[in-house]
Amino acid sequence: MLLHGLSSNSRIWDLTAPLLTNRFHVVAVDQRGHGLSDKPSSYTAAEWTGDLAGVLDHLRFGRAAVAGHSWGASVALGYAAENPERATAIALVDGGISEISARMTWEQAEERMRPPEIDGVPLERFLGFAKQWPDMAELWNEQVKEMVLSNFEVRDGKIYRRLTIENHMKILRAMYEQKTTAMLGSVTCPVLVIIANQERDNEESRRWAEFRREGAARAEEALKQGRIVWMDDTIHDVPVQRPRELAKCLLSLAG
Repeated sequence: MLLHGLSSNSRIWDLTAPLLTNRFHVVAVDQRGHGLSDKPSSYTAAEWTGDLAGVLDHLRFGRAAVAGHSWGASVALGYAAENPERATAIALVDGGISEISARMTWEQAEERMRPPEIDGVPLERFLGFAKQWPDMAELWNEQVKEMVLSNFEVRDGKIYRRLTIENHMKILRAMYEQKTTAMLGSVTCPVLVIIANQERDNEESRRWAEFRREGAARAEEALKQGRIVWMDDTIHDVPVQRPRELAKCLLSLAG
């Protein structure tokens, strides 16, 4: 099972998933509020993991390895902690190991992590900015363009978020309240932690790099069966930039 991050959707796995299908039955889902899934009003951690259990039940998968990117890693971790008999292994891809509340107040997190207001921006203007993003400029092609645009609805030549900012912040608040260290210590299946290691010469980048290092140290201490892989010179969107390296790691985890 492949889980995307916050304000993303299942298509972030487009480059990675095909590299796994020769050996495994691979499913990538749009989580609640994202992609083509329904848009409910509630976004609690219990509902995230309940959704995943429901999908697995519907597919008649008694047990599964779960890989989650960013927020999806938090979902995978919560699922494994709640369902030890059903998770064969989990991969936390640049997420799921840090406690936001240990670094900042909710007011600080709310200010720093609130997404920009872009609803109604003309499509061509948005694409002009998107293909120049520092993390995307070198990767940009037609497939990546489609993957980026799948996060939005396009109406009358303008883009609109599929996940509203209000619901984005509900998920972020639930992530803020998660006690990941305790959850990591309660997981009994093998855990692979993949950390994107990239530092730019600015204060914000250094702050998040330190945040990742602290999370890695906590994970290493807490995990019963854990392995940590650092991917150097790698952006947060690991499935887009490093699909082959990521697939290799996931194949080794799942057996």
